[in-house]
Order: sequence, then C-alpha cells, then structure tokens
Amino acid sequence: MAAVAQGVRGALRPRLPLLPLLSAALRTSPRLLCAATQQKNTGQNLEEDQSQSHNEQKVEPGSAEKLLAEEKAKLEEQLKEMTDKYKRALADAENVRQRSQKLVEEAKLYGIQSFCKDLLEVADILEKATGSVPKEEIKDENPHLKSLYEGLVMTEVQIQKVFKKHGLLRLNPVGAKFDPYEHEALFHTPMEGQEAGTIALVSKIGYKLHGRTLRPALVGVVKDP
Repeated sequence: MAAVAQGVRGALRPRLPLLPLLSAALRTSPRLLCAATQQKNTGQNLEEDQSQSHNEQKVEPGSAEKLLAEEKAKLEEQLKEMTDKYKRALADAENVRQRSQKLVEEAKLYGIQSFCKDLLEVADILEKATGSVPKEEIKDENPHLKSLYEGLVMTEVQIQKVFKKHGLLRLNPVGAKFDPYEHEALFHTPMEGQEAGTIALVSKIGYKLHGRTLRPALVGVVKDP
C-alpha cells in the first residue's frame, strides 16, 4: 500500500506545475481576445475610413466643379453689370460734355443778343433819320444838309457792317411768304396782283442773330379779297 501511495504521489507531482500555467493562460486570454477584437475593429474602421475617403474622392470632384461653375457664373454676371454701369457712365459723361460744349458755343454766339437788341434801336433811328430827309433837298445848294445826310448814311452802312460781322442780319421780307417764326403780322389787307399770305408791307425791319430770330419783322400780310 505504501508503495502504491508513493507511486501515486510520484505521478501527481509532475502535473502540479500545469495549474499555474493554466491560470496564467486564463488570465492572459481575455487580453488576447480584447487585442484581437481591437485589431479586428481597427481593421474594420480602417476599411470603413478608406471606403468613405474613396467615396468622398468620388463625390468631391463633381461638387468642386459645380461650385466653380456657380462662382464663374456669378463673377460673369457681376462683370456684365459692372460693364453696363461703366458704359452708361461713359454715355452720361459724353452727354454732359456735349451739352456743356453746346451751352458754351451758344453763350459765345448769343451772349451778345441783349447788346444787339439795344443797338437795333440805334439802327432804327438812323434809318428813320435818313428816310425822313427829302431827296430833292439833298443838293449842293444845301451843303450842310447834304453833309449831314451823307454822314448818317455812312454811319448806317457802317453799323450794318458791324452787325453782319457778328452774325446779325436784317429781315426785310417784302414779297416773301409769311413766316410766323420770322414775322409778326400787324394787319391783313387784300391787294390785287399779290398772292394771299405774302408780305405786302414792312413796318419795322427784323433781325436774325446767327440764324435765330432776334426781332421779328412787323409786317402787313395780303389776304384773299
């Protein structure tokens, strides 16, 4: 019996070290399982990230092109608006320049019209003075009257030269058609041998300054009998 017990103990002794190994293996197995699980999850996450980045790479070029196209269209619209504004500004500036130039030119041409109107009264007086002198009295027997008349005529001729130099012309429209822009009708009268609407008599000479009527001629107009 003693020999049997001793043999059993001898057989059991070599197996005792397996217990610590088994317990150590049990202790390390959860860590290994966790590591394996973590590696598996990490691998899955990497695959998902790679798949997502791959999908984003597929989507991003199309979105970028769309954004660039929208930005291009927006910039082209802004450029068109700025170009239109620039052209309108140029047109407005050109219109202002032309109007200003026209005003300056008109000021140069017609700035003297008030002065001319005053001189017209002097011309009218000279004309009346020369017209009131009887022609039969202008002779050598009346040297003073003759000299005075000739001086008035010369003055009248000279003032008309000055008027013409500055663009002021006489309107003596006897026999012409009545024009309301150049003539002012004082009366209408029938007259044989004259067409209706023509001017039969000029009561007061008119004047035009550079083509613009400064003073209409006062006239009598022929009417139908």
